[in-house]
Amino acid sequence: MIKIANVPIHEYSFQEVVDIIVDKIFTHKDNPAYVVTPNADHLLQLQKDKLFQEIYNNAFLSVPDGVPLVWASKFLKKPLKERVNGTDLFEALCKVSAEKGFKVFLLGGRETAAEAASKVLKDKYKNLNVCGFYCPPLGFEKDTKELQKINEMIKQAKPDILFVGLGAPKQEKWIYKQYKELNVPVSVGIGGSFELVSGVVQRAPVWMQKAGLEWFYRLIKEPKRLWKRYII
Repeated sequence: MIKIANVPIHEYSFQEVVDIIVDKIFTHKDNPAYVVTPNADHLLQLQKDKLFQEIYNNAFLSVPDGVPLVWASKFLKKPLKERVNGTDLFEALCKVSAEKGFKVFLLGGRETAAEAASKVLKDKYKNLNVCGFYCPPLGFEKDTKELQKINEMIKQAKPDILFVGLGAPKQEKWIYKQYKELNVPVSVGIGGSFELVSGVVQRAPVWMQKAGLEWFYRLIKEPKRLWKRYII
């Protein structure tokens, strides 16, 4: 593990991360865990948000979602192996879940995005068991009844992996407060991945992803929503 701006990041390759998560599911034994996916925006928020720092310090895995983190690690002469993009990880874990019979639950995203992503992924991976999906209303994290409803849905579904697309740090804070009660083997915060996988939001071309310019593509597509995050 290395640290960038005092944020812990594991040095695993993409495939190693997938394998570690699969092994964690098989050896769960009532010891739930969660994965964080730091990027440059996370690093800025982590400098001043004590709860966010606590969440990161207790994460099972912390994997570099942003290419700038890989660049920074090379500059610091502590090179990370590669980027572990959250959307790619989401798809890879769904693929392996279909192969190994794991159940997945999709929580969050814009209205209908999780359901649409579920359909796309089930068409792509024929044996994928999406045991539930739900888009909570705005402000749900302050609504006790809504929180209880969500928890009951997930506990009844008993997923092996819980994907949470609420944006940072909301998704990480929700996971941190709930993951022990939910007892899901692995929970992963994946930001806007439901929208990207479903096609609700178009993803950057592969060459831009590899060049570390996916943030720029998203900024052009949604300037009003993303300008502050990416420009600052």
